[in-house]
Amino acid sequence: MVKPKVIFFDVNETLLDLESMQDSVAKALGGRKDLLPLWFSTMLHHSLVDSATGQYHPFGDIGTAALMMVAEANGIALTEADARAAIVTPMLQLPPHPDVVKGLQALKDQGYTLVSLTNSTNKGVQTQFENAGLTELFDRRLSIEDIQIYKPHLQTYEWAAKQLDVNLDETLMVAAHGWDVAGAKAAGMQTAFVARPGKVMYPLGMKPDYVVSDLVELAETLKKSDNE
Repeated sequence: MVKPKVIFFDVNETLLDLESMQDSVAKALGGRKDLLPLWFSTMLHHSLVDSATGQYHPFGDIGTAALMMVAEANGIALTEADARAAIVTPMLQLPPHPDVVKGLQALKDQGYTLVSLTNSTNKGVQTQFENAGLTELFDRRLSIEDIQIYKPHLQTYEWAAKQLDVNLDETLMVAAHGWDVAGAKAAGMQTAFVARPGKVMYPLGMKPDYVVSDLVELAETLKKSDNE
């Protein structure tokens, strides 16, 4: 396995902690904090519906629609304006997980090119990184907005590698989502699954090259591999 030239990172839940959105989403859903994971998975599900049917809507629009779907399914009255308010501003202000800045800095110090690859819009991830203090740690930010095909479609990972002028096997995709890791691995990338609390791998997907608890462990693991 070759040493990766570029490390790609998923953003939401991998780098940024979605737990802080619980209050706003729960308020929109009548106090149901337990519905946050369902909302997020519904949002991801319907982003893939867009890609499978040749459509594209910005991630925030899909998130708003998904929240309204969850509300309707659970008998909760929710307007589109209230759904959007519950998502858009809080999503832009997500804090990084405690390990993220230290882990990213360690990887940067090891000489890796760090690039974010997200389903969020360009403007959205720019604002997220500014608010989370992550901007200077990344060499580039990539959004599927530019190709309008959501991860984990294989074309998205192929496109990302081309933007950095590297082969797929010279890249490493880092994510806390089993579906993202499975997609990147199938496309030909090296992969690292970050086992954030409550996150598990897709049992039927190709196994990732690394499984770590956080980004500090990833940096230590890659450093050890370099020295062997």
